Parts: sequence; structure tokens; C-alpha cells
Amino acid sequence: MGWTYVRTSRDQLIRELTATEDTDHGRREVIDHALIDDVLWSVVRITAKQPGLRGLAAGESVCIIYCDLLEASGNEWGYKSLVEAEHPYYYSCPLRFLATAPEQCATWRARVHSYHAGLGAMGGAEKPTAG
Repeated sequence: MGWTYVRTSRDQLIRELTATEDTDHGRREVIDHALIDDVLWSVVRITAKQPGLRGLAAGESVCIIYCDLLEASGNEWGYKSLVEAEHPYYYSCPLRFLATAPEQCATWRARVHSYHAGLGAMGGAEKPTAG
């Protein structure tokens, strides 16, 4: 999937990306998120209202880690959405997110742990900004 650009501020884009969405098929709810540099990390709970959404039965839910890359271009902000299963090549995901969502990519999770171990070895960790 490519990039999507919208004529809005970064803060408004983040509000839109973290907003709850309801459709006839299901509900998408961000239950936790963190902005680290220009990467918006989110834990998204998807609940099926009808059978078949992400292989779920009606009423079942699954949590997925999303990695939304953010980029400015002129007076627009763009985003590219990735999920853990795609092994995004970004590893600053907060460790608490790993306990919230079932594993979809063991290699990616190992690199997230290595990334954070490296931060600790350097004497400090990045501080995510509240979204």
C-alpha cells in the first residue's frame, strides 16, 4: 500500500488515525497509541459484527499492532499504514504493546526487543510523546 496525503495538521491526522470506526461489518478501536518521532504506533482492537471479518466470528475481537509512518509534504501530511504481520522495518514500538496483541511476526518482535535493549545500553530510552 502506498502513501495517503491529506490537507490537515499532523495533530489532526493523528486524531483521525486513532479515532474509533464503526461499520456494518465491524468496529476498529485504538486502545493504546504512542508517537515516536514520525512513527505512530497503535494497538487496534477489531471486533467483528458479522462473521468473516479477519476470520472472526460475530462478536469476536483481535488486537493488532499498527505502525503508521507520518510524513509532511508542503501543507499536507501523509501516512502509510503497516501492521506487525508485514514486518515493518521500524522497531521503536513500545514494549507494552507486545503484551497486548497476539504475536504475528516473531522476527519483528525480537528486533523490537533488541532495539529497546540497545537504548538501555546507551543509558536511556526514547520518550514517546502522547498522541
